[in-house]
Amino acid sequence: MSLPALSPTRCAGPLATRRAFMQIGLTGFASLGLPGLMRLRAENALKPPGERTAVIMVWLPGGLSHVDSYDPKPDIGSEYRGPFKTIATKVPGLRFTELMPLQARIADKFTVLRSMHQTAGGHPAGTMQMFSGDPDTRDKPKPRLPDWMSVAHYLRERAGGRANPLPNYIGVPPASPEYSSPAYLGDAYAPFSVSDDPSRPNFQVPNIGLGDEAETRRLSERLALRKSLDRMERAFDREGELGALDAFEAQAATLLTNPRTRDAFDLGKEDAATRDRYGRNRWGQQLLLARRLVEAGVEIVTSSLNGPLCGRVNNWDDHAVNHHQFEALRFRMPNYDRAVAALIEDIYARGLSKRVLVVVTGEFGRTPKISFDRSTGAGNASAAAGTLQPGRDHWPRAFSNIWAGGGIRTGQVIGATDKRGEDVTERPCAPGDFLSTIYHHLGIDASKITIKDFNGRPTPLVDHGRPIPELIA
Repeated sequence: MSLPALSPTRCAGPLATRRAFMQIGLTGFASLGLPGLMRLRAENALKPPGERTAVIMVWLPGGLSHVDSYDPKPDIGSEYRGPFKTIATKVPGLRFTELMPLQARIADKFTVLRSMHQTAGGHPAGTMQMFSGDPDTRDKPKPRLPDWMSVAHYLRERAGGRANPLPNYIGVPPASPEYSSPAYLGDAYAPFSVSDDPSRPNFQVPNIGLGDEAETRRLSERLALRKSLDRMERAFDREGELGALDAFEAQAATLLTNPRTRDAFDLGKEDAATRDRYGRNRWGQQLLLARRLVEAGVEIVTSSLNGPLCGRVNNWDDHAVNHHQFEALRFRMPNYDRAVAALIEDIYARGLSKRVLVVVTGEFGRTPKISFDRSTGAGNASAAAGTLQPGRDHWPRAFSNIWAGGGIRTGQVIGATDKRGEDVTERPCAPGDFLSTIYHHLGIDASKITIKDFNGRPTPLVDHGRPIPELIA
């Protein structure tokens, strides 16, 4: 897929000044205050590429049941307790369900946050809370605020200092694109999307790295001709604003002509044992590709674990009408466990554990109390339509996520829930804390930086919350 195109904006008129042009913006570009911009330049622009931090976010759309995974409650009644046994992990006293033996063996390499909570019960609003900090509990048709991935991409691009030919924000595939967006930053800060299945033998990323030298040469000649034809128009561009438009075309051309871009996406360069360790399936190869991309200098990577590997409805939304809750977990968790464990192992084995932060989460958990309803259709992890089966519904009041790398102290358990897993009882963490922690790793002080929205109002990145101390290097 090609890089996002500029979307239309209101015209400022032929006599617009440079200042007016930038305020109106390309697709609503927001303006970063000068102090914030200068601070970011000082903190990031002069750092060698190897020191610039990165984040891989593994997204579980629909929400993983915390009580069937990282926060089991084996001593509660049958109305709540699932069928899974608990197992010991590498961390003394920490237990997971039997569904995650590989992660249990490396639990000393990540930290479990058991006290995440938010206030929205629907997928759209819950995702917007986790991605942007929007406190609204209504399921709006589109986001009002830009997600943290687009914000980080925007700020880092504005700070400069990158010479990497690859896009700085890549979704493999993007996380919940229907519920996240760059909003007033403009489509230029949306992710470069990898939608194909990396486990397919003929996996390709369109518009990346031309393999034919003659084709590359012809493209370069066409670009040179285009530039010469544009010179007359540029001669009338006294302020130089039109040059900003060329940046996106230049990046698209770089993706086609620079061999480094093709190599970064080439999973064939990994040995067979490594590919096997991640799992020869879509999720495993997505996370292997995510690791390759951060090694190649990409700084924001998301990977949504959805699709057929989830079961009949292609996500983690395990209502009884969608899935048999426990069959769905049996169906998907071996691939999930293998892929996440391999990614975390590699972050440490390949010397990325300080620079790269890995976060695995969904928008909420699932109801600790089991519900029953009739299936709406047969398929993987769901009985024939009309069959009564168990499920768990949306539960934003308490859920778990895991954190690895980023220089943090691992082998920790942060927070706790009550005996049924219904409510947080220790160390509550909200979306503002979640976002502030990610921004902190990226060198962004979310409490001080504002970006102007469509109306020119300075909007804080996070107006509530602070970095979680236990997750700060």
